[in-house]
Amino acid sequence: MRKLYNRINREELIQKMVHSTEPRTTLSFYKYHKIENPPFFRNYLYEKLDDIQTLGRIYLAKEGINGQISVPDQNIDSFKTIMDDIEFLKGIRLNYAIEDDGKSFFKLIIKVRKKIVADGIEDPDFDSSDCGIHLNAREFNELASKKDTIIVDMRNHYESEVGHFENAILPQAVTFREELPMVKEMLSDQKEKDIIMYCTGGIRCEKASAYLKHAGFKNVYQLNGGIIEYARQVHEQSLENKFLGKNFVFDERLGERISDEIISRCHQCGTPCDSHVNCKNDQCHILFIQCPDCAKKYENCCSRRCADFIKLDHQTQIQLKTMIEFNGSKFSKGRYKALGKDEALNVS
Repeated sequence: MRKLYNRINREELIQKMVHSTEPRTTLSFYKYHKIENPPFFRNYLYEKLDDIQTLGRIYLAKEGINGQISVPDQNIDSFKTIMDDIEFLKGIRLNYAIEDDGKSFFKLIIKVRKKIVADGIEDPDFDSSDCGIHLNAREFNELASKKDTIIVDMRNHYESEVGHFENAILPQAVTFREELPMVKEMLSDQKEKDIIMYCTGGIRCEKASAYLKHAGFKNVYQLNGGIIEYARQVHEQSLENKFLGKNFVFDERLGERISDEIISRCHQCGTPCDSHVNCKNDQCHILFIQCPDCAKKYENCCSRRCADFIKLDHQTQIQLKTMIEFNGSKFSKGRYKALGKDEALNVS
């Protein structure tokens, strides 16, 4: 029987990706469309994409598909043919990465989920297809320049921390599910104003704009293709770039630069920095911002405690891992800021 899941060790796959010289292209796509049998479609898609050495992450649900992948350059045409052979994906917009070294993913994962974007919406009358008016980069700049226009970042707080549009509202949400009602409440007395919503590639504000319209907001817009497509159009058309900093991405790169500004700071020392990393201690693995000096000082960890822990032998780590509280145990993504007292690990 044909294998429909990866069976190779994670570390082996990562090393293979790191040392590969094969040119690859990173891209993302999504489509809201009713899929009758997601598990069957999942297996069909895995077989087709695995054949052309696709790596990345794809989520399927009855409401549609959401994918972030990398494909060998020599197989891009084959990938497009696979997509075009699927009726509802024919001609789908592909968002190409801005900064791409071909090392964004190390394996192919295709999962069936309840929804392609977890939203917490249970209202049976909600129609995600009744979304806001799509804006291209030029139209976005024009509307964003008007005095009373409201711009809303529909990403999580750790994404907007390193980059966002000028004058945007930046809800301090940890999840999209949490952010939807938060934004509705924040704007409850401004239902007649022009509201522009944006996210990384468009999938979240597609649903968020429909959510606000369902709640009675009159003039809702969304940035078509998100920050990724905006950056491409700005570059190709020599438009003013209203995005400041980096665009956070959910792959091994963790970010791609859209402008030269650095608007965030190292979570450990406070120096200007916008490089997200995960703590090297896998028992912690918290996502945070770390500058090169702190990476050296803390040995790519978020704290001295984690740096001490990874030096222990494997058996000792197994014995102690459930007995020690790390930053990853206490804080959600990006909420970590260096503690006033950086305690060393005490195993006595």
